[in-house]
Amino acid sequence: MTDYSVLIPCVPRRLEQALPFAGLVQWTGAARLWQGQSMLLEPHQTFTGMAGAGFRVPTGFGVTLMPLRHPYEAAMQARSVAMTTGEPVIAGFGPGGQAFQANLMGAPYAKPLQAAREYVTAVRKLLDGEVVEAKGPNFPFLGQLAPASAPRVDVGLGVLRPGMARLAGEVADVVITWLTPPGYLRDVLIPAVAEGAARAGRTTLPRVVAMVPTGLEKEGREGAEPERLALVGNAGHMQAPHYLDMLSRAGVDTGSGQLADVARGVVETGAFAGGDLAQAVKGLRAYEEAGVDEIVLNTTAVNKLFGSRESLADLSSILQAVTAA
Repeated sequence: MTDYSVLIPCVPRRLEQALPFAGLVQWTGAARLWQGQSMLLEPHQTFTGMAGAGFRVPTGFGVTLMPLRHPYEAAMQARSVAMTTGEPVIAGFGPGGQAFQANLMGAPYAKPLQAAREYVTAVRKLLDGEVVEAKGPNFPFLGQLAPASAPRVDVGLGVLRPGMARLAGEVADVVITWLTPPGYLRDVLIPAVAEGAARAGRTTLPRVVAMVPTGLEKEGREGAEPERLALVGNAGHMQAPHYLDMLSRAGVDTGSGQLADVARGVVETGAFAGGDLAQAVKGLRAYEEAGVDEIVLNTTAVNKLFGSRESLADLSSILQAVTAA
């Protein structure tokens, strides 16, 4: 059975902006509360603050960017959230775009897949209590986390293309995708994950988590057409080279260079689950049929255009619909 979770659909500037979404997870059938990388309130601190406010829910980071922290710091921060909330955590990581890497490190990773392998492997071993003596070119260090009892922390890897999918199949507990059409997941990414797992001799595949942008067209809400919502919520991603490459592989015509054309392709390939409630649920079911284990509802566009109350209303309606069947 596929789990449904919720993404905080804004970049919080104050903790109280995020608390209603933690409450939604706590009071509904949602499996987990997720946040992507934030350059304002740091995600680990946001989740810890929620726990202090009484909202202790399972959490996921989808994804935090590797150049921002050393693997030892990453493992310690993720375990700290598990200890503070008393709930399991999915700690997802990704290298980020090349420009971001260069800005923070002086140069991009020479081999992003190698860097991701070193990073995820080190974090997993640290969380397992091992003494890690990492000798790779990107993150050489010797260390061990101080022993402590904590809920499980799974280590995830952000995946857009087959190379990273195969790597995730080898070394990650969880595969995390964003804006990936269900057909592309079914036909390209999930088989690549299975290939990587087989290569590593793993008998159990990593769980697959898909962050799916969604939002409803309904009476009294002007400007909630799927293509507009897809654009408003993902304009930055639709201009990033690694996302454009993924979307092109998935059948989106990105050749015109026009964001409106990319948004249209995102909707046509099912990477945005919109329309009325029945249409949105049908779009989400396509991810279930593709083999996704956890669908994360991303109402960023609704939040931007219509505010948090409307975003919460959409999430509540969709969660009720998908869990009723």
